[in-house]
Amino acid sequence: MSTGGFVAVDDIGHWCRGWLAPTPGFMQRASHVLIDREGVAWIIDPVDCPLLDDAVGDHTVAGVVQLMERHNRDSEAVAARLDVPLLRVPDTGEGTPFTVIPVVDAARIGWHEVALWWPERDTMVVADALGTTGYHCRPGERVGVHPILRVARPPWRLAGYPVRHLVCGHGAGVHGEGTGLVPAAAVAVLVDVEVRRHSVEAHRCPQPEELRCAASGGAGRGGFTHRSDPPRAVP
Repeated sequence: MSTGGFVAVDDIGHWCRGWLAPTPGFMQRASHVLIDREGVAWIIDPVDCPLLDDAVGDHTVAGVVQLMERHNRDSEAVAARLDVPLLRVPDTGEGTPFTVIPVVDAARIGWHEVALWWPERDTMVVADALGTTGYHCRPGERVGVHPILRVARPPWRLAGYPVRHLVCGHGAGVHGEGTGLVPAAAVAVLVDVEVRRHSVEAHRCPQPEELRCAASGGAGRGGFTHRSDPPRAVP
């Protein structure tokens, strides 16, 4: 269904409905309304349009959740229009059906992002770290890592959850009939990223500070003589 250029996506039973904003087209900005088991609606990273009100229907709205600091979109305006709280990059899921997962906290590049894990629905909601757009995914990938994070800091915290439904802030979601289908795809991407990072580091030229440290028999900060394994996410 399309309304004013907005396209409906991720229509899963009675508890998840989403839509893609028409502009900018390549970004495929996705917004969602999630309905918990109490019949309460949660609006995630909204771009306002008639599909939002259709998705909410007669449900009571508990709040608007903004998962990424620079993902302002229409979150503040929608929260004000509906007279509900705006949860901007929340630290905790207290008072909601969600568990908050820290994803990126990099002030130098203005990136502060969290994700939501909804155990009752085996659903993960990710703003930007993972997505299904052309710039997230390499050929053959169903879900990919944001190109900046693919190089700089793969979002390992998102691995290890028994995800059945992955709902993204960019692109339509990925939905599996069996637990583990989505994380298998996501983890494959993350492993590939880390392998490539190790390969690059193994072949790069050492920096002067590293050479001095190696000459003195130590492993300097950020040195090339040691690298810890990526952390394993624990739900």
